[in-house]
Amino acid sequence: MLTPLSTTSHSRRSALKIAGAASIGAIAFAATACTDNGSAQAAVEVDQLTSQADRARADAAAASNSIALAPERVAALTTISAERTAHADALDAEIARAAGGGAGTTSTPSTPSASSTAPAAPAGIDAVRASLAESARSAADLARTTSGYRAGLLGSISAACATQAAVLLP
Repeated sequence: MLTPLSTTSHSRRSALKIAGAASIGAIAFAATACTDNGSAQAAVEVDQLTSQADRARADAAAASNSIALAPERVAALTTISAERTAHADALDAEIARAAGGGAGTTSTPSTPSASSTAPAAPAGIDAVRASLAESARSAADLARTTSGYRAGLLGSISAACATQAAVLLP
């Protein structure tokens, strides 16, 4: 003969409450145990922002180097160089914020990458214009996949690059 574990009887309502609480607890446990809190996605986003910062530095260097080939456009090329440097700085700040927010071991580059530290041969105006157009396209594509501040930052960078290519380097 079987003996009951508890001598008190439970109503149907209390049994449903216990079952509901147990299922919510199991779901919460499974959800926290199976996620990586977005750290993999954050690392990918930081890498994408880093590539945008590298492009900005390369565009700034190309514009500065092109002054030797087109001294009549010194004002436009200096403006482009300054703005692209500001873009790189803004992206570095966002990378630092994202990395500090749990992006893992990705660090913010405090100095330009090795490829941009070597003096490059001056690029022609057409090469600078093409590079700006590609940077605008790349930033716009990335802006469509992000949200919030990052999307606004990338959209602003895209618009600035397109304007620089069309207006400053017609």
